[in-house]
Order: sequence, then structure tokens, then C-alpha cells
Amino acid sequence: MQTELSKELGVEHAIFGFTPFPAVAAAISRAGGFGVLGAVRYTAPTDLERDLDWIEANVDGKPYGLDVVMPAKKVEGVSEADVEAMIPEGHRQYVKDTLAKYGVPELAEGEASGWRITGWMEQVARGQLDVAFDYPIKLLANALGSPPADVVERAHAQGVLVAALAGSARHARKHAEAGIDIVVAQGYEAGGHTGEIASMVLTPEVVDAVGPLPVLAAGGIGSGQQVAAALSLGAQGVWLGSIWLTVTEADMHSPGVTRKLLAAGSGDTVRSRALTGKPARQLRTEWTDAWDDPNGPGTLPMPLQGLLVADAVSRIQKYEVEPLLGTPVGQIVGRMNSERAVQEVFDDLTRGFERAVDRINRIAGREEQA
Repeated sequence: MQTELSKELGVEHAIFGFTPFPAVAAAISRAGGFGVLGAVRYTAPTDLERDLDWIEANVDGKPYGLDVVMPAKKVEGVSEADVEAMIPEGHRQYVKDTLAKYGVPELAEGEASGWRITGWMEQVARGQLDVAFDYPIKLLANALGSPPADVVERAHAQGVLVAALAGSARHARKHAEAGIDIVVAQGYEAGGHTGEIASMVLTPEVVDAVGPLPVLAAGGIGSGQQVAAALSLGAQGVWLGSIWLTVTEADMHSPGVTRKLLAAGSGDTVRSRALTGKPARQLRTEWTDAWDDPNGPGTLPMPLQGLLVADAVSRIQKYEVEPLLGTPVGQIVGRMNSERAVQEVFDDLTRGFERAVDRINRIAGREEQA
């Protein structure tokens, strides 16, 4: 499964694996893919430094990258407290009432929330980059599109390729104009923040829009056959995220979430603003239903929603409150029916890819004979 891009990056398979877990990122790279560590949950630079040290020691010299969440326009001088003050009291009360309805216990006194999406903030994201550029990362990806121009310049000065996610051909063209090296065409089926165009439609549109820039296909990909389909549409690789949530190397900290993922079908997800304020595909739960209820107050825009629900999500996860327990995941969750090691996932992907290529070659061969 090699393409020009995978050869440029020195990886055996054109499979890029996004994950919040350092052990998974390292295992992806060791298996011949390209591991990408998600940084959004790192609020302290020392924590990111610790995990990058671990990856560097366990990746066997293979290449890896980092994924951050940065707005394209610089936003300076705004603190987390400033943003917190913008949250209406009515929304805070709705959170309290919903948690009380399901009997969710409080966190212990002095126990801080372990779940706060603050990586979008300028100072936090730039602190992550200050750490990351001290390591031999080969790729910097941004989940919110093109990062600020000075970040792109800094990455290029250090020989780091820059990737940006796009949900439409229009977005992809903007990335190309901003000097991005790789566009990740993220389809509607994908987990987390995603747009409204399905991968089968989006991938060739983006390929045509930004060529010859390499494109990675994302969303609804979890088998070798789907990898082959993505490459046949013109992509130079695939960007997989959800499939790694149930691997044995993942540290979910929640057996309940893992059980729900393994039991879920492809129709058990929903695009909801409940988590961050932007549409993000996740398991459908009574928590997402509460925020999508027309009788409720509605969600707040990003980043207010993420800060509003941070403590609530931590409480739901700590106490394993099953009706409310969820996580971002794509429609490919229907294929995630057992816990497997990363290497087993790669073996399955490569076998499926080979079968798909053989099938197409047989069809093409028959057509030539005819």
C-alpha cells in the first residue's frame, strides 16, 4: 500500500492513524503506517513532552506526527476565564439539571476535571508547538483547517509537512492557497468534527480541486477494501481515527465506553454539537439527545460548549453513567466488534487491500480479453 506520499515520508503503508493515545501512535508507526498523536487534550506542555519522549523511545526510529487544533486567524489576549464568563447561567443550570436527572455524582473536593478541550486557544496550541518542534516530527496536522501562516512557515523551516482537514472542495482550495502540503478530505461518516459530504463524493472532488497536492481520504474507512477504494479515487493514503479506539494499546480509561463501542452498529452515531459546539460525529446517547432536544436551551458555539460541559463529561466518564456515556466515533464503529492489537488491524487491512486489488485486476483482465 505505497504511494508517492508514503515513500516521501518513509513508511511502508499509506495509512495515517490519528489517535489521542501515545502507545497507539507508536504502534501504528511500528506496524508500517504513520502514527499521528492528537494534542488537543494536552493543557500542560510538560505532559505533551512526557508523551513525545515516550513515543520517541518506542517508535523504533519510524516517523510520526502531531495533530493540533488551531484557528486559522490568530486570537490573542483572550483567557479561559474570559471565555467562561460568556457562558449563560441558563445553560449552566441545564447541565446541572440533566446530571441530577441521571444521578451523576459530583467530583471529589479538589478533584479537577480531566477533560477540558482548551487546545483551541492560541496560547495553549502554540505551547504545544513549542514542545513538538523540539522533536523529529515529520507531519503537523490541524483539525480546524489551515493553521496561521507563521505556523506553516515555522513547520516548513524545520522540514515538517503540514496537513489540514477539509470537508469540501472549497475548503481544500483555501488550504492549497495557504501553502498546505497535504489535504485530508474528511467525509460525513468520520468521527469527531466533520462536514456534510460523504467520502465517496468528497475524495475525488478534493483530488480534482487541489491536484497535484496529495490528498488523504478520511471517514468511513476501516477495511482494506475501503483503503483500495480511496486510492482508486485518487487519494495518496487514508486517514484513520475511529478504528484505533478499541485496539488493545488504547487507554480509554472507561470500560463502559469500550463496551458501547464494541456493541454499536454503524447507525448508532449522530452528528451533534453537544461536545464542542461544532457538529461532531459521536455515539448517540441520552446526553446528545438532551442537547439536541428542541425544548432545551440549545448548544453554544465553539469553544463555549466545550468549556460548559467539561466537568459534566468528566463526571459521566468517571462514574460510568451508561445512558450518558459516549465518545466521538465514526460510522465505521459497526466494524469495531472485537479488541485487537494494532498489528492485527494492519494485517487485516493489508489482506483486505490485496483481495480488493486482485478482484479489480480480474475484472480488468476479463474486460481486456473481451
